[in-house]
Amino acid sequence: MTGSSNSPILEACVETIQQGLLAENNHADRIEFCYRLDHGGVTPGHDLIRTAINTIKVPVKILIRPRGGDFIYSDSEVDKMKSDIRYCKSIGVEEIVLGALNKKGEVDYKLTQMLAKLAIPMKVTFHKAIDVVNNFMSSLKTLSTMENIDSVLTSGTKENALAGKEYIKLASKEFSGLLNIIAAGSITNQNIKEIHSELNMKEYHGKKIVGDLIYEEYKKSH
Repeated sequence: MTGSSNSPILEACVETIQQGLLAENNHADRIEFCYRLDHGGVTPGHDLIRTAINTIKVPVKILIRPRGGDFIYSDSEVDKMKSDIRYCKSIGVEEIVLGALNKKGEVDYKLTQMLAKLAIPMKVTFHKAIDVVNNFMSSLKTLSTMENIDSVLTSGTKENALAGKEYIKLASKEFSGLLNIIAAGSITNQNIKEIHSELNMKEYHGKKIVGDLIYEEYKKSH
């Protein structure tokens, strides 16, 4: 099941070049490239970013996240995010993934909009920080008013896409034409057909969406 006029786009989340190449070989339509997925994912080093976009042939998104943990950032962390965005832009990255919240549990409008504008002409996806906001639909409405926020990655505020299916479907319907909603949350090559039959989304995201890449990488190296 790969992206075409009749099937959804499958986006694989990876943390090494080898995993990216394996995902591509397994027919992923797009890659989100991160580092330290055991911490929820952070921005890879600049050399790794450059290698990824020069080596992997399918489109590659780069995660902009200075650390694991919450999504409320200090001034120095914001400076790191801005520096990483500028670097990605300078080497021709086409799309980045980011997110920021405030202490009230809302999307940090000022910071998110500033980073999204800085990213132009790169496209921007707002990541799963959306799933821990106080008001999911209100936060999506906020994002829909921002310049250069193209997509939102979400499990519908739940631990996985099936549990969050009602919110995912509602978001897709309510913000059609304004935000591209990408379903995420424990989506694998084993359950994608079932999930797609429930959600009928245009795009899906997962670490195992085109197979267990960590295991495949291990097998190749041993």
